[in-house]
Amino acid sequence: MQINEYLSSINLIERLHRQFLEVVKSELDRLGMQDINNVQALILYNIGTDELTVGELTNRGYYLGSNVSYNVRKMVENGYLKQERSPHDKRSVRVNSTDKGLTLWKNIDDMFHRHMAQMGPDTVSELDLMTANEILARLERFWGGPHGFGGGVLY
Repeated sequence: MQINEYLSSINLIERLHRQFLEVVKSELDRLGMQDINNVQALILYNIGTDELTVGELTNRGYYLGSNVSYNVRKMVENGYLKQERSPHDKRSVRVNSTDKGLTLWKNIDDMFHRHMAQMGPDTVSELDLMTANEILARLERFWGGPHGFGGGVLY
């Protein structure tokens, strides 16, 4: 394996992520939504109709980042999420979507469906996506597993 191929893959993943965030930002701009950013919109989309703790957001892989609490607090302040202390553990705060949050969830979901309808054999086929997902899942397991950075192996 060539180091250039590995580094090209890493760079492409990073560029695609940034480009996707721009796609979400464009959708928010189209909807005239000024009080939520693209990262927050994706957190909200991943919460959907669930009720989760901030820790569960991170553990489920919905959000990778150190400022998830800040983003959740901003979404609560702007009316997209509501939060309640757990009756069983007062240290734990659960969040779920408000009606405003569910409306945005629906708009983002509609955007995903529009994108899917525009894909096809000339752009990206279902088989292409399945193959890409398998490869990316294997890379994720490598980085997070016993041979990767997340497995406690030092190099």
